[in-house]
Amino acid sequence: VAGLGNYGLSGTRHSVGMEVLDRLARQLAVAESWRVDKRCCADVALAAVHGLELVLLKPRRFMNLNGLSVASAAEIYSLGPEDIYLVHDDLDKALGKVAIKLGGSARGHNGVQSCISALHSNEMTRLRIGIGRP
Repeated sequence: VAGLGNYGLSGTRHSVGMEVLDRLARQLAVAESWRVDKRCCADVALAAVHGLELVLLKPRRFMNLNGLSVASAAEIYSLGPEDIYLVHDDLDKALGKVAIKLGGSARGHNGVQSCISALHSNEMTRLRIGIGRP
């Protein structure tokens, strides 16, 4: 599960993916286990839920390079694009509205496009968090 955003710019609407991952880590009681993984240039936390092992990932890059971290982590943890969930902001959704989408285009989102390019696939599931237009 990758929370897309601009590392170091927490609290901004475009980094809502990372905020969701922080909340998820708290709910899974792994918030204290975030660690820097230099192999994929990301903060990583591992969690177990209902017999599944989750890799929570917050890239330590700007949005348009998030895919490099996601692709590196996919290789490290032997994950295919179909195993990856991207959590990201969506300007075209009203503030707070949420949608799940499987595959498809990036719809103009630079972080998603970076992931598609780095993974050579658009098969990732996306959790789109509405931030509305300014």
